[in-house]
Amino acid sequence: MTGAVALSCPDLGDFPPPTLETLPDAVARNVAIARARTRARIMAVVKADGYGHGACTVAQAAVAAGAEWLGTTDIAEASELRAAGLTVPILTWLNTSGLDAEAATADQIDIAIGSVDELEALLKHASSSVRVHLNLDTGMAREGCPMPEWDALIARARQGQRRGKIRVVGLMGHLPLADQAQPEANEAAVVQIRQARRAIMAAGFGAPLTHLATTSGTLSDPATHFGMVRLGAGLVGIDPSETTELHGASRLTAPIVHSATAKAGTPVGYGGTYVTDTYTSLSVLPLGYADGIPREISSAASVEIRGRRYPVVGRVSMDQIVIDTGAESFPHGTTATVFGPQDGLTPTINEWARWAGTIPHTIVTGIGRRVRRTIA
Repeated sequence: MTGAVALSCPDLGDFPPPTLETLPDAVARNVAIARARTRARIMAVVKADGYGHGACTVAQAAVAAGAEWLGTTDIAEASELRAAGLTVPILTWLNTSGLDAEAATADQIDIAIGSVDELEALLKHASSSVRVHLNLDTGMAREGCPMPEWDALIARARQGQRRGKIRVVGLMGHLPLADQAQPEANEAAVVQIRQARRAIMAAGFGAPLTHLATTSGTLSDPATHFGMVRLGAGLVGIDPSETTELHGASRLTAPIVHSATAKAGTPVGYGGTYVTDTYTSLSVLPLGYADGIPREISSAASVEIRGRRYPVVGRVSMDQIVIDTGAESFPHGTTATVFGPQDGLTPTINEWARWAGTIPHTIVTGIGRRVRRTIA
């Protein structure tokens, strides 16, 4: 056909899809950092599918690095860890799908109890001794038993233990202000947990394994450590107290699937909120807000390609983002790194959180199911 231009259409099936790669070595390094800060046992909390990194993968790496316990929010999550071959003690709390006493007994899972009603529900279905950690509300009004109701919870727990239904082995609470990294902000919770511990021992239960600190307390306030600390976000490189440089435990990549040149004055994306100011190259990555890229990101957001950062421009769409690569024009299939471990070039989850006006937890837990998961 005279005058026709032959276009080479790439086979998109040849490109790796958007991929979240979990880095177990980084998890191990983060456990080592926590171990250097405390003499207490370390519980690796792998809720929310290991903060989006894969619960079993993170748990296995943490245990191999020295974590003695695991924590989840639900008995079913804990049972999955058992099925994966993890044998260390596991504690579960919240249990929004219900208290399955039989599963807890069969899989040797400890359950945290924060009210008389929760305890009654457990006692109703428990056929043998379930290991229990009493959960005290230490200032969040979110979960746990308020101090004025503590004696009633202990009394009912003592009755349940005498009947062989439960065995009280632990005591837990949460630090509402630990992210401030100011020990004086934690003093009230520390005082309360000590009072609760004395009441448990006075009731004849023996000394419970006591745990109050999560990642921030573990890294910034030894007075909160007691017998065990709960390392959750810290496993994957997030320190809410911002006192310690941890190692990012994942890398999100995506291929360039479309490229074009644009003259100055070209609007990009819905609403034309970004307009090119010079002749430039634009590329599309197949990731959008359905995949966990926050729609609210600022104009500072960027990705890394071949050792350089390039800005994300225009609005984030459901399935794609556009990057401005300036004078560089990359071929289809070129890999862009959206976030990864700190190396000075690759954007980190902390940066993405700042660009979106949120916390890094929401970045890693928000990655959608369309993104392939791999392990380094």
